[in-house]
Amino acid sequence: MFRRFRETGPAFLIPAAWGVVAAVHLDLITRQPVFVMHGVMSVLLVAFAAASWREMDDGVLRTWRRVILAGTPFALAGLAGFVVPTGSIALFSAAISGWMLLPAAGFISTARQVSAGTRIYQAGTALCVLGAVLYALGATIAPAALSIVGLGSVAVGQTAGILDAVLRY
Repeated sequence: MFRRFRETGPAFLIPAAWGVVAAVHLDLITRQPVFVMHGVMSVLLVAFAAASWREMDDGVLRTWRRVILAGTPFALAGLAGFVVPTGSIALFSAAISGWMLLPAAGFISTARQVSAGTRIYQAGTALCVLGAVLYALGATIAPAALSIVGLGSVAVGQTAGILDAVLRY
């Protein structure tokens, strides 16, 4: 059962995580559930990497092992943002930006390594980068609604990529 969850779980967890982030931005949920989510996500990332280490030794899977390893500190930064009184905005920004852009790098590498689904991974890359730009603009100089559009863009791109991987491979 754990193996099946490792293989298919990300297809559910990725859109759920971005949905929770969007819900916080829309003031639909409080910070406490997000704190719990970051804790669970951090544990799951480490457990997933440890349990799948040998299976993720070559090719595309090695790329995503590296994304997971590089992303774990970003997840921990988000978790720290809830407990560090000063600098929490910087920690939250690092966590969100990291998880928007690290998968884009993984999609670039994946698109180069696979023969089928290349366009999905290219589109995922574009949606992640576009989403990061829109999110940053919405957080700084443009209407805040752009941040939500940015989060949606990232969610769609990352979900499309993981669904392709789960269903095709």
